[in-house]
Amino acid sequence: MLSLVGGAGDIKLTKDGKVLLSEMQIQNPTAAMIARAATAQDDVTGDGTTTNVLLIGELLKQAERFISEGLHPRVVTEGFEIAKKEALNVIIDRETLINVARTSLRTKVRHDLADALMEAVVDSVLCIYNEGTPIDLHMVEVMKMQNKSDTDTQLIKGLVMDHGARHPDMPKKVTDAFILILNVSLEYEKSEINSGFFYNSAEQREKLVESERRFVDAKIEKIIDLKKKVCDGNNKGFVIINQKGIDPLSLDILAKHGIMALRRAKRRNMERLQLCCGGVAQNSVDDLTPDVLGYAGLVYEQILGEEKFTFVEEVKNPQSVTILIRGPHGHILSQINDAIRDGLRAVKNTIEDGYVVPGGGAFDVALHSHLLKFKDSVKGRPKMGVQAFADALLVIPKVLAQNGGFDAQDVIVSLLEEYAEGHIVGVDLTSGETMNPITEGVWDNYRVHRHLLHSW
Repeated sequence: MLSLVGGAGDIKLTKDGKVLLSEMQIQNPTAAMIARAATAQDDVTGDGTTTNVLLIGELLKQAERFISEGLHPRVVTEGFEIAKKEALNVIIDRETLINVARTSLRTKVRHDLADALMEAVVDSVLCIYNEGTPIDLHMVEVMKMQNKSDTDTQLIKGLVMDHGARHPDMPKKVTDAFILILNVSLEYEKSEINSGFFYNSAEQREKLVESERRFVDAKIEKIIDLKKKVCDGNNKGFVIINQKGIDPLSLDILAKHGIMALRRAKRRNMERLQLCCGGVAQNSVDDLTPDVLGYAGLVYEQILGEEKFTFVEEVKNPQSVTILIRGPHGHILSQINDAIRDGLRAVKNTIEDGYVVPGGGAFDVALHSHLLKFKDSVKGRPKMGVQAFADALLVIPKVLAQNGGFDAQDVIVSLLEEYAEGHIVGVDLTSGETMNPITEGVWDNYRVHRHLLHSW
């Protein structure tokens, strides 16, 4: 865990390479180029930022060793290109999404928290996934709530909104509810052009006010008529979620009819509501029918300090969900948010790729051995560039061993010996011994490694 102190004195705690590189002020031109390549890696794949920095640094180190012996840089880069093309042809394996999510999350947060988050991350992506269409992670709302413990973070198969009803007499909990999604102004609005109303007496002003009120009341009456049509004779509830405003008098009328109404909902939630609850958002109340209504088994309001949250749960077929992040303070919430972001991208990449790569440095050890054999087929001095490329790949298991507090050379020797015997091996960070990442369920994204190789 690293901490950064900003210019304003704010503190950032993180294990995410993208966050570190974004917050740091880098002056060296070469270092700035490496940072840009690494952050581009995160933008495209959602992971592999630290790996990118390590591998580029090790490639430069290996290249310097050969250049200092008189090899021309052009020959080294030619060997790098040959090695990269061969590396992209290595075959990879398929595996499960849970293990991919766990591997990604455990690099960002402690193990017990990662294990608590992984199922929520996988289930959220599977809810919004439709075969044959791209996965839109914007349909997974990530909501922060500063209370309880970080392990209480949960998946809500529905929607959580950071505001509540604006009338004290409205129901705070509605079950078996119809959901009416509106984009209709239920209050008097000023005209969009510069205009004015002039009257000669108080009576004329009263008539103007009454006319404005009748215009809004007519809209409210149509909504109430729809509520009576679908709710009379049963115990079903009725909820209105409006993107525009609702004035106090209209709120009072709706409260008297037992309707829970939320106003000024965020624009991003309007599409999510339709995918979550069903129904169709309405821009007018003139042609309201039961067909435009969505459904939720439970809608309730939760107050936390001065903030209100509205939960829409127990929906029938959610195509949009919410991950509710809980934690005792802002640093924990930000850390979990960064981890979930990377976990969602990892699961999305796995579904779209259909492939995964053994983790724990296993891919790098296998690729290192493969390139050493491939080097014999390369003619001329470029084979020295292939050698440098292969040696640079071992920096990943080396750093993994060092981070676990083990001797890097001993671990590398053990890995290469085990792999030479025909085993798939990675680094076990708990013991420093070799382990089989397939049986342990340690997987990396294929897309991450592919983009790493392309970015050099």
